[in-house]
Amino acid sequence: MTDLSSFRGQPYLNLETYKRSGQAMPTPVWFVEDENRLYVRTAAYSGKVKRVRNNPQVRVAPCDARGELLGEWSAGQAHVVSPEKSAAVNQLLLRKYGLRKRFFDLMNTLRRTPWAVIEIELN
Repeated sequence: MTDLSSFRGQPYLNLETYKRSGQAMPTPVWFVEDENRLYVRTAAYSGKVKRVRNNPQVRVAPCDARGELLGEWSAGQAHVVSPEKSAAVNQLLLRKYGLRKRFFDLMNTLRRTPWAVIEIELN
C-alpha cells in the first residue's frame, strides 16, 4: 500500500510532468486524496493534461503555493479519468477547499473552461 501521509493536511502538491524533450515541468496544484490515489483537476486543454497523455510518468511532492517543496519527491503514474470519476473528485475538492474553490469555479464558469481530472498512483 502506498504511503500518502506526507500529503495529508497539505493544500498543494507539486506535480512534475515531462515534455517530449524530457524537460521536467513542475506545477503547484490543488489536490485531493481518494482510495489511496491523488487527484488533480485542471483545464482540459492545459499543458499538464497534454504531457500526461504523452508520458504517464510523473513525480509529486508536497509544496507551498509557489511550488517550494515541503517534502520529498515521489514517482508515480498518471492518467486522465472518466467524467463520472471527475464529478466525484470535484465534490472532494469542494469539501477540501470550500469557498476558495467555489469562487474559482464561478470565474471559470464565466470563461466556460472545460475540465479534466488527472489520477496519480504512486509507485
